[in-house]
Amino acid sequence: MTDVNTDVERLSQNKSFGGWHKQYRHQSAVLNCSMRFAIFLPPQASNDNPVPVLYWLSGLTCSDENFMQKAGAQRLAAELGIAIVAPDTSPRGDGVADDPQGAYDLGLGAGFYLNATQPPWAAHYRMEDYVLQELPALIEALFPVSDKRAISGHSMGGHGALTLALKNPQRFTSVSAFSPISNPSRCPWGIKAFSAYLGNDREQWLAYDSSELMRNSPQGEHLPALVDQGLADDFLSNQLHPETLEDAAQASGYPLTLRRHEGYDHSYYFISSFIDDHLRFHAQYLVG
Repeated sequence: MTDVNTDVERLSQNKSFGGWHKQYRHQSAVLNCSMRFAIFLPPQASNDNPVPVLYWLSGLTCSDENFMQKAGAQRLAAELGIAIVAPDTSPRGDGVADDPQGAYDLGLGAGFYLNATQPPWAAHYRMEDYVLQELPALIEALFPVSDKRAISGHSMGGHGALTLALKNPQRFTSVSAFSPISNPSRCPWGIKAFSAYLGNDREQWLAYDSSELMRNSPQGEHLPALVDQGLADDFLSNQLHPETLEDAAQASGYPLTLRRHEGYDHSYYFISSFIDDHLRFHAQYLVG
């Protein structure tokens, strides 16, 4: 995408650790609706010193606000000189399709970071193109940031971070995830979402399955990858399946570090406990 509409509305701004947290709304051409995103700019960011960006993708039911308010990432991001961008998890607004039963795991808040092909979802649900193309173009046009990007996320967002990085290694320096949905083509959340958004051809689902993508990743396209998983996570055995990602990495020689943590659950208490590790991991590749 070469042209981007830079007309944005600032909704809020708050100074934090010498930098700024700002929230914006803009009209997305890709999603055909109004979208919201948040950005943390560290104090080092200036036109003479553009800083690299970590994109954070949140999980089911979340928005741009969950990570920015709960993870406690700003202190170390300010120290390291890394901007953080958090988009919403799905298109929203009048006319945007939602689950008719109001379920939390399909429709609004549950975009799964893919490009839907099935009606009525295909009209708006193109989160893959939004996160990969439109949003970075907007961020890089408006703010003092460079085109060095890393990506991370939680749960559904961990799935999104891994799939986007695995499919587009040239666009990112590194990838990490907390409690990702690692094998969505074989878990209830993924089967429900993929059936609706992509149709019943399961071969099409594999383009959005981290385990399948990692298993078939060419050697020359590997990115450093870090995954953290809590062992007290209620979704671990039924939805997340980190073991399939681990098996895929072993099969392809992918440089995956997968850490398991006794007692930690699926919440932001877990994320805030280890977010510094992830920021330092990405800083190795973003800033050296």
